Amino acid sequence: MTIVALPMMDPVYVEWKKFLQTGSPDTCKARQQIIESWDRCYHGGVDPYDDQIHHQLDDLNLHKVLKEKEKLIQIAKPFMYKIYKFFKGSGFIIVLTDENGCILEMLCDENNRQNPMTRCFYPGVSWREEDVGTNAIGTVIKLREPLQVSGAEHYCKKIHSFACSAASIYDSNGRIIGVLDISYASHASHLHTLGIVVAFAEAITAQLSIWQKNCELVLLNKRVTNFLNTVSDGVLLVDNNEVVIEINPAGKAMLGKSEQHILGIELKRLFDSRSGEMLTASKSYHDVEITVDIQGGGCQCVASREPIINEQDVVTGGIIFLRSLKQVKNMVNRFIGSSATLQFNDIVGKSVQICEAIHDATRAATTTSNILLTGESGTGKEIFAQAIHNQSAKHNGPFVAVNCGAIPRELIGSELFGYDEGAFTGAKRGGKPGKFELASGGTLFLDEIGDMPLEQQIALLRVIQERKVTRIGSDKMIPINIRLICATNKNLLEEVAKGTFRLDLYYRLNVLSIIIPPLRERREDIQPLFEHFLEKLSREQGCKYSVEFEVIAYLNRYHWPGNVRELQNVIEQAACLAENGVITVGHLSEVFYAPSSLREQAVPQPNDTIFSREQRKKMAEFTEKDKIISKLDAFAGNVSRVAKELGISRKTLYNKMRLYAIKN
Repeated sequence: MTIVALPMMDPVYVEWKKFLQTGSPDTCKARQQIIESWDRCYHGGVDPYDDQIHHQLDDLNLHKVLKEKEKLIQIAKPFMYKIYKFFKGSGFIIVLTDENGCILEMLCDENNRQNPMTRCFYPGVSWREEDVGTNAIGTVIKLREPLQVSGAEHYCKKIHSFACSAASIYDSNGRIIGVLDISYASHASHLHTLGIVVAFAEAITAQLSIWQKNCELVLLNKRVTNFLNTVSDGVLLVDNNEVVIEINPAGKAMLGKSEQHILGIELKRLFDSRSGEMLTASKSYHDVEITVDIQGGGCQCVASREPIINEQDVVTGGIIFLRSLKQVKNMVNRFIGSSATLQFNDIVGKSVQICEAIHDATRAATTTSNILLTGESGTGKEIFAQAIHNQSAKHNGPFVAVNCGAIPRELIGSELFGYDEGAFTGAKRGGKPGKFELASGGTLFLDEIGDMPLEQQIALLRVIQERKVTRIGSDKMIPINIRLICATNKNLLEEVAKGTFRLDLYYRLNVLSIIIPPLRERREDIQPLFEHFLEKLSREQGCKYSVEFEVIAYLNRYHWPGNVRELQNVIEQAACLAENGVITVGHLSEVFYAPSSLREQAVPQPNDTIFSREQRKKMAEFTEKDKIISKLDAFAGNVSRVAKELGISRKTLYNKMRLYAIKN
């Protein structure tokens, strides 16, 4: 590039000299942007006569900057080459800088690199206003608008022989991330040069925006893919023809099919006709219950759908979410408190009777057989039920308790088995799952089973036998996997004799029988229970209680028709009446210190107890006989197999068969 000296009488040069002498922009006649830049340089202490190479980065910092701006350089270089081809051989220098005016890349003819006047053009050199005075690169960064600076418009004399045209490059947030500049001899200055720079700077900005959008799309795609692969819900994407175009792993597992048997298939062909019609609605819906037919039975799910709409507000497909109804039920049970919190160590007592009951219940918990808990009201049957659940293999599943005596006869069927939409007047839209469905995967505790209406006992027997439940108003059978525990304060054999309880249902429920003793038969547990409940009450109320010695004596003489529940109520009543935290005999109910004849009226006589000793013996014999018969049926009369299954010898088994008059 040939450097031509600027004529000393150039009008701009005269104005430049005048400004340096006066330091006043008001007396100068030049472009406003140039005068304002001169003023910044003058007050910033820039030396206009300094001919040294201005500020530059060391190799380490330059490497760091080039690494940070790697993508900008990569995108800008092809555009710089296009400009270079256009101006090749004309002595032009094409420069790319960062937002701080540091040169990142430059293209020029080889002879220009050797020219002493271009020694300030190489990577790492700064072209900020603060370092080199008024120039296109540094001033554009200040003004945020394209600019051409020519000859004496430069603040420093050493670059008066140049003309520069520069424009900023922006990111998607409108921040300057670089500057594109063309520098050349001032005598070759032309306004079209600035237009070329602006056009290419805008092209680089647009290309950067496209790259950034692509990066965002790639990142979004990865996030969506990771979400679809890890989410427990099944997710299906369909096009506007209701054809499946995408499915996640959970969805494939729910449908029980491989990807090749799902993609490209119409949605309605993957489900039964009723479910398919519901799912293919183009509008959105939420928590619609459907049945997915898979090998080995049906899977209950809830489905939700959202339409996919393009920029013209046209529905182009949909996204469908499938969630296992079992998963939903477990979540519901967790939030509504359908869980067991009590363990066997929460049962207070050291008497032989209660220890035997705990021992039997602990062994029963390890099995999957149905359990019948028998005992008077207030003996703690639900505590045993919860403890058995928590000790069983289904302890991670729900524990759903139902009091059969507290539900109206006409509602107990829908409560236990659920109902479909439209099953009866007042039925909820979408239907409602019953307690058997909610307890699936866990334990269903049916308290007061002796109060269940006879007509519902037939349905209950069918569910127990088939391990499937059919909602009222539906013909679909829903598989269930539950542990059934029942409890009663009645003698079910007597109820069978009365015709109010089915004998075949009794057989099904009474696989393992646990009799919980009344409190009067384990009097040594009265004091430990009293102390336990009083300590619990003290913690809750933040009050310390003391007890007169005579109180325990009165409690031990009482027969406790209400059992442990009555004892707990007595303690709470006495604590409320106690003055200064001292519980005395006077705080007990009148029945405790009334004449013995009056107390006798509250004492259940032997004939009035739930089961007499003779009845219990007969029940045990009846249960054992039933068990032997069922095992003989199961093993086709093979005595050796039955004896091994029952854990007794063949001789003992033959003796029991003779005792119970069992014919093989």
